[in-house]
Amino acid sequence: MDVDADSASSPQPPSAGLSATSATSATSPGGDSLLLPPRKKQKRNKPTLSCEECVERKTKCDRGRPNCLACVKRQSECKYSDVANLIASADRGAAHASQTTGRARKQSSKPSELGEPMHALPIQVQVPAAQRSHYRSASLSSSTGSSPFLLSNIPYSNHTPSPFFGAKGSEHPFANYWTSRGGLSEVIGVLPAKDQADILVAKYFDAVDPVYPMVHKRNFYADYERFWSLPPDEKQRTDPVLVALHFVVYAMGTQFIHTPSDQERAQIAEFYVSASQQALRLSSYLSRASVRTLQAMVLICYFLMNDNHASDAWAFGGVLMRQAYAMGLHRDPDIITPRCSLSDKQQRRKVWQAVLFQDTFLTVLLKLPPTATFSDVRVESLTDELDDYVPNGTTNGSSDAVINPMSISNIAPTTDAFPPYELEDRQYIRSMWHMANLVQRTVCTPRSLSHPLLTTPKSRTQLISQYMDLLHSFPPLLTTSDDAAILNIATTNPRLLRQNMFFRSNFWHCVMVIQADENDVGGVTCDVPGALDAARKAIGAFFHFWEYLRIDAGVWWVFQHRAFEEALLMARILGTQEHPLSAELGGGSPASDPLFTLAKQDVRKMLDILDVIGGAPEMQKTRTEVLRTAFTDILW
Repeated sequence: MDVDADSASSPQPPSAGLSATSATSATSPGGDSLLLPPRKKQKRNKPTLSCEECVERKTKCDRGRPNCLACVKRQSECKYSDVANLIASADRGAAHASQTTGRARKQSSKPSELGEPMHALPIQVQVPAAQRSHYRSASLSSSTGSSPFLLSNIPYSNHTPSPFFGAKGSEHPFANYWTSRGGLSEVIGVLPAKDQADILVAKYFDAVDPVYPMVHKRNFYADYERFWSLPPDEKQRTDPVLVALHFVVYAMGTQFIHTPSDQERAQIAEFYVSASQQALRLSSYLSRASVRTLQAMVLICYFLMNDNHASDAWAFGGVLMRQAYAMGLHRDPDIITPRCSLSDKQQRRKVWQAVLFQDTFLTVLLKLPPTATFSDVRVESLTDELDDYVPNGTTNGSSDAVINPMSISNIAPTTDAFPPYELEDRQYIRSMWHMANLVQRTVCTPRSLSHPLLTTPKSRTQLISQYMDLLHSFPPLLTTSDDAAILNIATTNPRLLRQNMFFRSNFWHCVMVIQADENDVGGVTCDVPGALDAARKAIGAFFHFWEYLRIDAGVWWVFQHRAFEEALLMARILGTQEHPLSAELGGGSPASDPLFTLAKQDVRKMLDILDVIGGAPEMQKTRTEVLRTAFTDILW
């Protein structure tokens, strides 16, 4: 049969590994080992599984091996397609696994809830071997040194391709498990068990949704439960984009599940995101898109970053940005979609903010040009109004508010149309949106062309004043860094805690960049106390993250990399100091300066965290070695 360029025959298809070992163990609060029940095997189309002779004659085939009964009676050659042979092999493996795990299933009980973030939830899924290309150039994996910011080997005029970032960028981010004729049924066939999917979705809304709240929770769950209630044959006729969104949610949820093996967790998550990308491909997402398509693509970008594929996330984000423009998300919904319901307009604004925010702060880290630069969507247009109504003209000329008959509120009425934290989320979204607009203009655009951020010392004062004015306009609980206040938030509102730490990390990191900026022509030098103070406030957010949500802190690549850059900048500044800042301390050792001492302690603490943090070994080794070298240059 014809297969894709990266496909190769394998003894086990994607469905085989998951069907055979879809039973999942978990650890309850009491420490008992639980075994989640396996999912039921999905039925597949008969033409795919029957022998070619029976398909041609349109006769019933018993799919016997090596010859079916019909071919034996006809005395004809019995031949099966590669896909049929692979699925048959998988079914035999699933039957064998069912026999060997039957006794364990009888002893299993319901899985534990995810109320405690540190509870271990190992996911035992046998992921099939990916089908890699046989003609990959050696130059793709021959990257040598990396700069401190992991931006290396830029092929200015090279004819051979080179990776942009990190070590793992040499591999394609979406492992190829799929055949060219499998279609959506092949992706549906590797769904996790429903109870396992429930755990992963709950973890997504617990760990990811607070910091990127662009998916309407009630609408998602309505579609999710409706999908899982469908019989197998109807699931295969589902919108592929819905399947893609589900799989990337499973992938993101898996990244935040605590497992004994980081490698096993990464392999399972990568398998799910590969299924998501395949479903998107089947939906022709490059030529047609919806809000749901863009939601899935935003999450895939964040997944790739967390999975040490920053360069792939950057490239995939470019496609996302073009599709967002093509859908008109950068335009005010009141202008281009005036007849949409209020909730639809607000959803478009949320997704645009997610795209803008992702683009802006990825360009801050990678020092590349921002692309979400054209928009007339006002931040204040994301109001706190929650009713899902559309205007309707009446005969007397007045405008009455009536319920949108096609809204989910009317189709599936419920008392919890919006979660209790919706208004807090909107405050958070508006705050991050305002900050992204300022950062894009003052940091991303000039740095993308290697221009100085500041022209004169006075321009620094004016720019820092803009940032402080913006900071003071935000809700106090979102910006506080007081240890007692953070402890209280961690105890009472973990969702707000995540939002607080992400806001502080992004905001103070950008202030640090401005304070450290230099321009010899304009007479601008690094503001040492300002840069160290901002860096300490930024990395303090990561330390709080590490203290209260250690698993999350070990997953978010963007958060880790900002903290690494903050520690590195402090170490390099401290390494050049020969005297304390204050003249009152005389010409003594820099160690007598309180700010220097605290900054050095922060660098040492970050080194200790890097020594134990999980993730890609190459990335962690590079970060640790670079930071340790800078730290050893501090000679006082």
